[in-house]
Amino acid sequence: MTKISAWPLLIMAAILCIPASQAADDIVVYSARKEHLIKPLFDAYTEKTGVNITYITDKAGPLLARIKAEGANTPADMLMTVDAGNLWQAANEDILASVDSPVLDKHIPAHLRDPDNRWFGLSIRARTIVYSTERVKDGELVSYEGLADPSWKGRLCLRTSKKVYNQSLVAMMIARLGEEKTEQIVRGWVDNLATPPFSNDTKAMQAVAAGQCDATIVNTYYYGRLLRKEPDTKLAIFWPNQSGNGVHVNISGAGVTKHARHSEAAIKLLEWLSSTEAQNMYASLNMEYPVNTAVAADPYVAGWGDFVSDTTNLGKAGELQARAVMLMDRAGYK
Repeated sequence: MTKISAWPLLIMAAILCIPASQAADDIVVYSARKEHLIKPLFDAYTEKTGVNITYITDKAGPLLARIKAEGANTPADMLMTVDAGNLWQAANEDILASVDSPVLDKHIPAHLRDPDNRWFGLSIRARTIVYSTERVKDGELVSYEGLADPSWKGRLCLRTSKKVYNQSLVAMMIARLGEEKTEQIVRGWVDNLATPPFSNDTKAMQAVAAGQCDATIVNTYYYGRLLRKEPDTKLAIFWPNQSGNGVHVNISGAGVTKHARHSEAAIKLLEWLSSTEAQNMYASLNMEYPVNTAVAADPYVAGWGDFVSDTTNLGKAGELQARAVMLMDRAGYK
């Protein structure tokens, strides 16, 4: 066992419930993913390898701030979080290391990882349209852009623009369509709102089910959770932009920290999380899609149908995030 002797680190370890001494291969993970979504994976890895994983969970912003404040003394070997915008920010703030791994290159498509290999997608979440099967007619839905059409006046519900999921969607639209066109679309969405934006995807879908509006944009796993609780809800998924760029997808993912004390062990964990074994667990825990194309989606998720997804590199979600936030503000999207 190696012992960390610096007194400030001992205090920090006590605060974070991280042991002050660790085996050479033990790993510390800072995770913005909730415990019930990562613990089964970490338990499986420990059982398989004998490597212990200590983790703390918090929101992405505080975790990034903590790693920056800890600097070279951080106990974190890996950062796990959701949304490519958050991962891009972590890389841009120089807290993630570049990882050279043929295994990760093989398992994870290029558009779902950082071009400089500082972060890697581990599961895919599709942000798509959910609509009322009672009030939306065939042919009315085509694309995200189509929801700005005047025919949707008073029929649209949205989650708040303050959530990173919508910021990334708009950022990727800027990457594809340019800022002027994207702003026209977002203004059209705002004009078509039936109610003020909701605080989360579930409330937006419940508003559709209740007849307050006819369609909304959500991450698919929220749809899955709602349908499992309320299977008779008259909602369905529509896959937009299938004749164009495809459905907007995002990721949960991870990177090895720049000052990792156990970087080799962290890379091995990251490689295992992209493996067939782990991917079969990873995506099904939150009704997401596997990043490893050799792994099929969970049967319940696969039941929502196949779709073409956008293959623009998700680094654009972070690179253009600030511009997306300003655009949404100008368009009156709160």
